[in-house]
This record gives sequence, C-alpha cells and structure tokens, in this order.
Amino acid sequence: MLHPQFNCVSEMPPSIKWCIRWAVCLSFILALIPRSRGSMLNCHKMCICASNIVSCSKMNLTMVPSELPNYTAVLDISFNEITGLRAQWTKHKLPNLHNLLLSHNGLLFISSEAFIFVKQLRYLDLSSNKLRQLDELIFEPLIHLEVLLLYNNQISQIDRTAFSGLSGLQKLYLSQNQVSRFPLELVKDKSRLDKLSLLDLSSNRIKVLPIQDLQALPAWIKNGLYFHNNTLICDCELYSLMAHWYIRRLNSAVDFKDEHTCVHPGPDKRVLRLYGLNTHMNCSTFKETDQEAYLEQTLTLSCDTKQRKMSKTWMLPGNILVPPDSNQSDTNNDKFVKNGNLEIKSIRPEDSGVYTCFAVSEYLNETLYVVVKVHNFTLNGNGETLNTAYTTLVGCLASVVLVLIYLYLTPCRCFCCPDQGKKNQHEDSIHSSMLSATPTHEDMATKAELNRHVAFIDPKDLQGQNGKVNPNGDEEVDEEAMQGKGKRKKSVADSISSVFSDTPIVV
Repeated sequence: MLHPQFNCVSEMPPSIKWCIRWAVCLSFILALIPRSRGSMLNCHKMCICASNIVSCSKMNLTMVPSELPNYTAVLDISFNEITGLRAQWTKHKLPNLHNLLLSHNGLLFISSEAFIFVKQLRYLDLSSNKLRQLDELIFEPLIHLEVLLLYNNQISQIDRTAFSGLSGLQKLYLSQNQVSRFPLELVKDKSRLDKLSLLDLSSNRIKVLPIQDLQALPAWIKNGLYFHNNTLICDCELYSLMAHWYIRRLNSAVDFKDEHTCVHPGPDKRVLRLYGLNTHMNCSTFKETDQEAYLEQTLTLSCDTKQRKMSKTWMLPGNILVPPDSNQSDTNNDKFVKNGNLEIKSIRPEDSGVYTCFAVSEYLNETLYVVVKVHNFTLNGNGETLNTAYTTLVGCLASVVLVLIYLYLTPCRCFCCPDQGKKNQHEDSIHSSMLSATPTHEDMATKAELNRHVAFIDPKDLQGQNGKVNPNGDEEVDEEAMQGKGKRKKSVADSISSVFSDTPIVV
C-alpha cells in the first residue's frame, strides 16, 4: 500500500508533474556548472582562505571575487584571466589589505579609480601582464605603497605624474618593458620620491642617459639604480660614469658588470661591453681626483654613503678624531660635523691631507676617504696675481718693441743723397757728430767764427794735476792747432768741470 504523500503526487495534474520534473533537472544542471567566474567568494571551492590570507591563484577567474571579507590582509589572484582592473572590483573598503598580487593575468588596463578602496596597500604586484601605458596619477591614492612590481609588461609610455603621490615608495621595478625615456623625475632633486632606494629600468629601450644629472645623485640612490641591458649609445662620458660607480663598488655597477653593454655609434652597430670602452673607443681611464680648496674658504666634505641613515664619524689627517658633539656654535672650533658632513672653516695649507669617514648601520659598514689639497693663496688673490703677471708681461713686451723701434726705425743719414756728398766729407769725429746739438757741415775756412763743436776732455789729459784745478789760471792754446780758427783761451777748470757735467761744453 502506497504512502498517502505518493498518492497525492500521483493524483496531481500532468502539467504540474512536468514542471516539477524540469525544476529538479535544472537544479541538478546548475549544481554541475562551476561558479568560479564572477561569483561570490567561496573559501571551500574557489579560493584558499588561511586566516587573513585569501589565495585564488590559478582558478581561471575573469573577475576579482566579490564580497571579500574586511579582515583580508593578503589577496592573491595571480595566474588567472582577469584582463582589466575596474573601478568597482571591490564594492567596499578593505582597510586591512596590504598585499595585492595580480601577476600573470593578461591585464590590459587599470582604471584611475581602481585603488580608492585599498589605500593601505604596501605591496602591489602587477608584473607579467600586458599593460602598455601608465596614465597620470594612476597610483596617487596609494600613499603607503612601498613596493611596486611592473616588470615584464609592454609599457612604452609613462606619464610624468604616474607615480605622483607615492611618498612611501621604496622599490620600483620597471624592467623588461619597452621604456625609451629615462624617468628622471623619479630620482632628481626636488621632484624625486623621497624614500625611493631602488629603481630597476634594466632590459628596456633607453638609448641616452642624463649623465650630468646622474653624477649629481647621492650614492644611496645610485647604489640601487639599475639600467643594464638597454640600447645605450657608447660614449666616454657613459664609461666614466660607470667606472666611477664601479670604483665605489655600487651594487648597480658591480652586480651586473657583464650585462652593462652599449651600442657602438658606427655603421656596424656593434654591441660592446661598457667597461671595455677605454680600449675600443680610447676613453681615458677614470681616476678619482683630489678635492681642491683655497685659503680662507669654508669647505664641506660629504660622507656620501651607499645607504641612508647611517651613523657617521670623521677622522682628520694624523688620525685625529672629530668629536661627535662638535657644532657650529662653538666659535673656537673650525672643524665640525653637520648632517653627517664635515665642515672646515677658514681652511689653511696645513689642513691638506686624507680625511676619513666611518659610516655604520645595522646591516652595512662603510669607509670613505677624501683627499684634500689646499692652495697657498686665496681664490681672489690668485686672480690678482695672474693680473699682475699679465700686466708685467705686457709691459716687458712693450719695452722690447720700443727698443727695436729706436734701434731700427729712427731717422738716419742718407748716404745716397747727392746733396749730402760734400757734407759727409767734412763730418766731424764720431763724438762730435753724435753729441752735437747743431751739427755743422759748412766750410770751416769761411765760417770759422760761427763754427761750434761739443767736446769732452779725455781724463788722460788731466794727468799730472792730481785732479786739481790749475792755479795759474788760463792756459794758452797751441796756435798751430788753432790755425784758421782764431785764438781762444781755454780754462782748465772749465774743462775739468765739463767731464763731470751733463751739460756739454761749447768751444
């Protein structure tokens, strides 16, 4: 005998029985269909939930699971088929979420409002996707983000404000993309991210580096700046930059020494090892230069360490330790430490030598040496010395020119002039012709009365007088010597005085 319930079912109309059968079949079919695509979180079938960690990796998801618990701290949805991160991928705030892993998903775009509900993120992995560009201010809400992984994408365009607002970012990985511009705004002073200590731009398409700006960076930034395996154009400035980094043993230069290559600018486009350019392109071998200073200058020696926030101690030449509590307010102290740097006031030549900085941290100890050479003159005084020397040289050259003009360009007697032939026959002696104020070249017989000559008495003529004036007064001049000239008496005293006088005697 059948149960009364079955009797009731058997007595139902056929149409109702048909609906019930289809409802049972449909529920059975729905139970067989996977609910993993765009469904609510199911920690038993779709994801693995371990305390505050939710792992939905390799579940063929096309959307991020909804209704994530508020306590989620780590969300792993890598290795799925999520092509876009939309603005409402989570419908409510996740205040405890600090790790988000979205690698290997084939992401093509990220909404500018994708991170407004997850502002506490500290680690974001977007690597190994198909991103092509980074729009402006795309990561701005993530003020607490420390690590951002964007390697192995297809990024070719990066807006200059894409990373603005990431004040806490410490490590940024952009390797294995198609970046052709070096993002200087990330490391340059006044625009750089303050805490960024690692920037990986390796394996991209960068051809030119801002050499001068990179040289000016502090060592703790250069230590984590990687750009090996790019298409850099070879030149000696690039070689000098990397040689300096290698001497400093910076990680970015030492860790990937063999992978630092460049393209030769010639027609063959050869790929050369960067550290071999001193041979291939005859680049000068890099050598650390001494730091020069001048008298009375204030010199600042930087302890440029590879890590930030290290405890620094300075030692002067002669192994003299600078007191750690020295400060600028002490007027008697001309050497003091300020912000880890050594300042020397009114430097002197005896301050030349090797200064040593000992830097200590929890993970690294570093020793830096700075060689100082002090010139024995002030900077302005050096210019005055050069000006004086220049003036003296010009004066000497001018004097030589004047002497040459006097010797070779002064008017001289013309022996070739016909009117001068007779005059030259009656020229006086060398002394009288050169020293005569009014040379006479007229006939001596006809103009004896007007003829005047300049004559100097030879000291030999004064022998026998012991340098005294003749007491007898005037002396008669030999008449034979004065024929045709008349007679004239000459005073010995006057003759003697003419020897010691600058005024010639006229006779």
